[in-house]
Parts: sequence; C-alpha cells; structure tokens
Amino acid sequence: MSKRDKMSKRTSLSLKTFISVTFLLLAITAILAACGSSSGTATASSSSSTSSSSTSSSSTSPIAKAGGPGKGGSNARSGPASGGSAGTISSVSTSSFTMSTSVGQKVTVNEASSTIYQKGTSSTSASAITTGESVLVLGMTNGTTITATQVTVQPTGNYGSAVSSAAGVVPFKRGTPSPTKKVGQIPSNYTEGSGTIVSGTTANKATEVALAAYPGGVVDRVVKLSNGEYEAHNIGVNWPHHVFITQDFKVVGAY
Repeated sequence: MSKRDKMSKRTSLSLKTFISVTFLLLAITAILAACGSSSGTATASSSSSTSSSSTSSSSTSPIAKAGGPGKGGSNARSGPASGGSAGTISSVSTSSFTMSTSVGQKVTVNEASSTIYQKGTSSTSASAITTGESVLVLGMTNGTTITATQVTVQPTGNYGSAVSSAAGVVPFKRGTPSPTKKVGQIPSNYTEGSGTIVSGTTANKATEVALAAYPGGVVDRVVKLSNGEYEAHNIGVNWPHHVFITQDFKVVGAY
C-alpha cells in the first residue's frame, strides 16, 4: 500500500470516529434535556398541587369557617379573652383549683401572684380557697380554663342550681343539639361573631351580670356590639350561648 493510500485510510477512520463521537454526544444531550424537562414538569406539578392544597386548607380551616377577624371587621372569635365562671370548689392544689358549676361543668382555675382574693366584699388571701366554697372567678378565659385575675369566695350573687333551672339553662350534653329558643331583646342587626372584644372592668361587669342571670356556663369572651351594647359568649352549656347586656349592664335577652 502506498503512502498516499495509508494517509487516506487514516483520514477516513478519523472522520468516522469523529462522526460517531458527535452522534453519541448529541444523543446524550437529547437524553439529558428530556430528563430535565420531565423533572421540571414534575416539580411544577408538585408546586401547583401544594399551592392548591394550601388554598383548600385555608378555605376550610377553623378560622375561615368561624368567621374570624375580617368578617364584618370583627375580632370576636380571637383567642383567650376576659370572662369568668362561678361554681363550687372541688379540689385545690398549690397554684390552681378546680370547681364545678351549677350544671356540672368542670372548670380549671389557675392562680398567679397577681390574683386578687375577696371574701364577700372584703379582701382576703389565697388561704380562703378551700374545697366546698362557692366562688366567682374572673380572668383570662381559654375554653374551660381560667387564669384568675380575681376570685371572690362566697360571692353576694346567687349562682346556684335553683337559679340555673329557673332561667332555663340547659346543661351541656355531647351530641345533643342546642335549643333554638330566644328570650328577651335580641339586637335586630346582630350576627354571630360580630362585635369587638372588651376587657378590664367592662368585661368583668358584663361577665358578672351574665353569670348571675344564667349561671352554669363559662363566659369566654365579652364583645361590644355596633349599637353600644354587649354580648357575653357562654360555653359549657347547651343553652344559652349568647347573653345580651345593655350599656348600663342589665341583661335583656339570650339565645
């Protein structure tokens, strides 16, 4: 074979090798591109699914369904708020006690160094908290747990079962629908969850009169309505859940 033929054959082999490598690289590039596109589509799909799930969760969350802040400008369904309850002390520990209301609702009361104690209308100390005593508790309420700001032993009001029965208070019973009856004056423009939460002396006065009229439950918040009157929200009973109070703290209606 001549020198020219050898060079021609070598050139042909080099060209074939170059073409083979080129095709191989193009194939690898195409495969990587396809994988990247598939991964991106899957990621986008996952992101879209997550977003959809978040939106769905938000629309069915307890806050969304409860009509919290934003519904008519109301904050009436926010967290712990001023309220209270009345009952008979059933057990006492170092910094708390439990009591049972006139309809049997159990309430836990947490005491603090700032808690004020009264016996009747006179000042007293934490030592007055003993099993069997009747008490009126005012403070920050979270469900049926109250962090007490004031505890009155042997309060002047009657918060017993006779008053509860006469007022038509229905004890809480799981699975039993609440009565739909309404008594007295209900604000014509009232909607559940409306109003602005109040605290301090105003909330205490409204809580006291609401419990005196309908003892047995736990007032877990007091709100000021658009007409200037108040609503005490009552839990731990099947009726009433809403007690309406005038600006001069007189109970005028409930349902």
